[in-house]
Amino acid sequence: MYRLRIRNWILLLLPTLLPLAAEAQLQLTPFSILEERQRGGNHFTQGLFYDGQRWWESSGLYRRSWLAEYTDPAAKPVRRKWLPRKLFAEGLTVLGGKLYLLTYKAGEAHIYRASDLHHLEILNYSGEGWGLTSDGTHLIMSDGSDELAIRDPDNFKILRKLKVKGAGEKWSHLNELEFAQGMIWANIWQDNRIIAIDPKNGQVIGGIDLQQLTPDVRNHPDTVANGIAWDKERNGLWVTGKYWKQLYLIRPQGLGFNNPDTIKPEASKVSASGR
Repeated sequence: MYRLRIRNWILLLLPTLLPLAAEAQLQLTPFSILEERQRGGNHFTQGLFYDGQRWWESSGLYRRSWLAEYTDPAAKPVRRKWLPRKLFAEGLTVLGGKLYLLTYKAGEAHIYRASDLHHLEILNYSGEGWGLTSDGTHLIMSDGSDELAIRDPDNFKILRKLKVKGAGEKWSHLNELEFAQGMIWANIWQDNRIIAIDPKNGQVIGGIDLQQLTPDVRNHPDTVANGIAWDKERNGLWVTGKYWKQLYLIRPQGLGFNNPDTIKPEASKVSASGR
């Protein structure tokens, strides 16, 4: 009789437990490809930012790191700054007319004037630097863990930490970041997925899978997706990867990008069902 009661309770609870289990999984949102642009295949992309007219990009590796500004990714940079050989360039963002560039293990954030890449100062931090973005007021930084640091742009001090959680997974290796449509978007190192994070509580509320993209890449273990830049005018995200010869402008079909007031008339090239 006791076992029968337990069985009956389980049967009664199943209808409520199954939706909870389904909700725990990462919900992937399909996307359309709006445009594809060519570029050189020697970019070890670490950070990417777009203001509607110009791209800023950082490329990593020791003795080969640089920071560049482009108006056309297929053309030569308008400006390029080579970093000292001992530094490994990481993520970047632009805020208040300044460009902030992380370094991998040196604990140095290099600050440049965005208009001409004139070097202004160096701010120090502890630990590794991976990705960097801004919500328009503060800087948001990743270090390869499951935590994001909210930092003061004036002195780079940590104001609070945000643990990324939810969607049925333990998150780590959070890498390149972008702030778009009120959410933090994060590349995951060695993963094709980009996740959307609630900046208030760190909850993962959805994601997109870039596996359908077919960039022209060389056979190298580092040819992974990395690089997200918000195109506000066209209501999409530019995405790329290390050693990728392509930049793609994609529009998620949800997660804030399906607002008709922000979408300009244009034809999408490919739907998320395949290419």
